Amino acid sequence: MTQSEEISWDDTVLPFQLDASDIRGRVARLDGLLDQVLAQHDYPPVIEALVAEMALLTALIGQTMKLRWKLSLQVRGDGPIRLIATDYYGPIDEGNPARIRAYASYDSDAIALKADGFTQIGKGYFAILIDQGEDMTPYQGITPISGGSLSACAEAYFAQSEQLPTRFSLAFGYSQEVSGNSGWRAGGIMLQHMPKAGAHVVSAAEGSGEGGLLTAVDMLLGDAIENWSRANILLDTVEELELVGPTISPSRLLLRLFNEEAPRIYDVQPVKFGCSCSEDRVRQSLSIYSAKDIGHMTTAANIVTADCQFCGAHYAFDPMTLGFEAKPTDADDNS
Repeated sequence: MTQSEEISWDDTVLPFQLDASDIRGRVARLDGLLDQVLAQHDYPPVIEALVAEMALLTALIGQTMKLRWKLSLQVRGDGPIRLIATDYYGPIDEGNPARIRAYASYDSDAIALKADGFTQIGKGYFAILIDQGEDMTPYQGITPISGGSLSACAEAYFAQSEQLPTRFSLAFGYSQEVSGNSGWRAGGIMLQHMPKAGAHVVSAAEGSGEGGLLTAVDMLLGDAIENWSRANILLDTVEELELVGPTISPSRLLLRLFNEEAPRIYDVQPVKFGCSCSEDRVRQSLSIYSAKDIGHMTTAANIVTADCQFCGAHYAFDPMTLGFEAKPTDADDNS
């Protein structure tokens, strides 16, 4: 196996379908993307792990959506870890990479560095937001934090909001390879039972899961339950090193796991780190403030500064050019 072959598997999402069981899925491998996401911040390892898991979920979920612009995942809680947020920007043109960015907000004095990160989120919600661009109404779906992991939260979201049985198997961590290369790697598989016309529909009150949440058993009947159970048993045999690679390609992994399920593999989707922030976007976000508000934001050096939470980009503005009461500049007068 050559190094170029290994690299070609990283930072990609591979869609597939199991024809024998009416299940679609995705295999994701993240490498350099994670290093770039985490390099923007000085997070402790417990936060890095949660951001890595969230970015992996975002890559898997984003590729399933018919997305014109942006999909966002958010986890908000009342614990020391207050927020984990990611954005997935669909590719501008076919064949171009999708872009992912992520960040976390937390109380550095209150987090336990050696404790499980998920338990430090506390009570709150998991949300998926879809923004299809101008003149389109944004979509937002919210479910409670549950299940003991971010992937379990995502599974609960699809069960409640979409009534789609969904399963994630993820692996991620900081690795040191024999070659001497080191960095964050992540890999995962997403399974989702495809809906059929006239499929069984249940109300949220019928759920048999934690806190009355819906589960696959509540949504599937007959052969569908058998197919779903079989695919999940096969997925349970996957090993962490197989998920993250780099010694086995996603296509070979699918054949090993699901050979009897007639897997059909589609074109791979590359993903990369990318941020949408710009001076114009930041200026627009400040345009809602009054001159008094802008005054409170102005530093002793008579500038207003703003930093992008995702990529760390730093912006500085003349306060006279900001807010809805901004005074016209010479350029405006001459236009």
